[in-house]
Amino acid sequence: MTPELMIKACTFYTGRLVKTHFCSWRDIAIPLTNEDDELAEKIERAMKYNNFRLQKYVFHLWHSYVKGQKKQLTDTLSQVQKMLHCYKLTAILTKWRDKARLKYKKREDELILKHELQLLKWRNNLKLKLAANEESIFPEPSLSKVSLEGNIPECDISLLPQRAVSQIFFYLSLKDKIICSHVCHSWMLMTQASSLWNGIDFSTVKNIITDKYIVSTLQRWRLNVLRLNFRGCILRLKTLRSVSLCRNLQELNVSDCPTLTDESMRYISEGCPGVLYLNLSNTIITNRTMRLLPRHFHNLQNLSLAYCKKFTDKGLRYLNLGDGCHKLIYLDLSGCTQISVQGFRNIANSCTGIMHLTINDMPTLTDNCIKALVERCPRITSIVFIGAPHISDCAFKALSTCNLRKIRFEGNKRITDACFKFIDKNYPNISHIYMADCKRLTDSSLKSLSPLKQLTVLNLANCIRIGDMGVKQFLDGPVSIRIRELNLSNCIHLGDASIMKLSECCPNLNYLSLRNCEHLTDLAIEYVVNIFSLVSVDLSGTNISNEGLMTLSRHKKLKELSLSECYKITDVGIQITDSAIEMLSAKCHYLHILDISGCVLLTDQMLEDLQIGCKQLRILKMQYCRLISMEAAKRMSSIVQQQEYNPGDPPLWFGYDYEGKPLTRQHEIPPPKNVEWTVTESTHSSQEEVV
Repeated sequence: MTPELMIKACTFYTGRLVKTHFCSWRDIAIPLTNEDDELAEKIERAMKYNNFRLQKYVFHLWHSYVKGQKKQLTDTLSQVQKMLHCYKLTAILTKWRDKARLKYKKREDELILKHELQLLKWRNNLKLKLAANEESIFPEPSLSKVSLEGNIPECDISLLPQRAVSQIFFYLSLKDKIICSHVCHSWMLMTQASSLWNGIDFSTVKNIITDKYIVSTLQRWRLNVLRLNFRGCILRLKTLRSVSLCRNLQELNVSDCPTLTDESMRYISEGCPGVLYLNLSNTIITNRTMRLLPRHFHNLQNLSLAYCKKFTDKGLRYLNLGDGCHKLIYLDLSGCTQISVQGFRNIANSCTGIMHLTINDMPTLTDNCIKALVERCPRITSIVFIGAPHISDCAFKALSTCNLRKIRFEGNKRITDACFKFIDKNYPNISHIYMADCKRLTDSSLKSLSPLKQLTVLNLANCIRIGDMGVKQFLDGPVSIRIRELNLSNCIHLGDASIMKLSECCPNLNYLSLRNCEHLTDLAIEYVVNIFSLVSVDLSGTNISNEGLMTLSRHKKLKELSLSECYKITDVGIQITDSAIEMLSAKCHYLHILDISGCVLLTDQMLEDLQIGCKQLRILKMQYCRLISMEAAKRMSSIVQQQEYNPGDPPLWFGYDYEGKPLTRQHEIPPPKNVEWTVTESTHSSQEEVV
């Protein structure tokens, strides 16, 4: 080793040693200074973070406060705007109400003035007519006519043409014809026209006519008699045998005759083979009579066996004997609870041409009976099942093979909305539907009926689940164009919206019943007035008031109106006095039915006004009209077809006395559930039915 290498080694070693010690010192000495700086830096960062957290907390509180203040301000502003809008609406409605009241009062005054002018004009015309009649009856005497004063012209009915005389006597009942035949010889000859004896109704005189007269009458007119009615007559066997003399008889009604037996039916069937209509209801005929029907009545089309309990299923099997009853079109089996499924099968085998079927009061009727009947009777077009609680939707499914046009059910709890789906799909030509008191029917049923194009009559009374939505869906379809009669009585969920829809969609609606629809108000009456085709409307038990009644008075064609149990109608709305009836007579010339029962202020003058103005009045009810005399009521009974009259005081449950003064509470009693009216039959002999 050289000295230079030694020096380098020592120098390197010394440098390494110095470096090592210096680094160790530096590591020990320098970090003490850096920790203070780091600690100070950490403290500073901690303070900044703390200040930031504090600022954030304070800002959050301030933000929540400001947000709450803004929301409160917005709510306050909204309430102020609502109050301002409410005040504006109140002011507008107040002005509208004042104008409406003024307009209503003006219209009422104009209407009263118009009525007074019409009444005055009617009175003047009446005076002119009376004066003209008096002048024609009592002309001024002249010298040229003095010689004719003693001659009084007479009207001899026998001078009229034979055709006119026949038409006059045609409308008389049998009792009237008998009375007329005793007037004089010429009148007796007029009552002997053969055309007047084509139809004889002995049921109207069953309590006064004798068997001897019946026999002599049938013997005399045996070749002319086509129709005989013995309903309810108690006749001897010999009298019933005399019916067989009428060889040309076509219609025979012996219903409710307790003396009719199989023996008497044997004589009738052998002597009258041309009978088309036969009514045997409520008699004691047995299977023997059932055996006679197909043997002798080959052309029988209409047969009623209602409430005949003596025949059995075997008797129905006899209908297929001989030529059978294959031409039978109408069959009534109401109340024949002894008929089983086999009996209906026998009917189907014998009477395949049945079109109209009536089976009422039949609690034993089931779906299987209907199925057995329609298997071979596809021509059924109308069915009536009232009092058949066991019929269900399956019966409608079975009837889908028929072309039904009319169905009628009442009081059935098993029929549901599903039956109307069958109606919609299988009975497109149906025109009459009566489903009264079927509690399970809902708005879906009405929706199913909306596509029907031929439906004219719909009765859903007491179907309490039907509401405005169902009526709206029903009227949205083509059915609304042809609907003529609609009965929605006791459909308690109906409101004004349904009537508004009716006024918009039903231009041909004639009859409308909304009895006991409690949600209807005077607003609905505004829409009723717009149904111009209405002739009859029933609003009993609704909330109609005097204003609604005034609105309803604008309807021009209304002939019948029922407002019983409308407790909001007061004396202001309708005051029935002689003046009111005078105005009624002057305006309502087409009135058919009038009920003024309990109007204790009416007098005989009212009846005179009705005779002059209401020429078409048919039914008049005057119960508890004590100021109307018996003589005036008798005179009126010769003009109307039906009259009810009772001069007694009104019962206590009417709420007022014989002078019309309200009773005190201690005198008031609730009305009885069943009130029986005394009906006085008028002497008017017209046979026209009042709808």
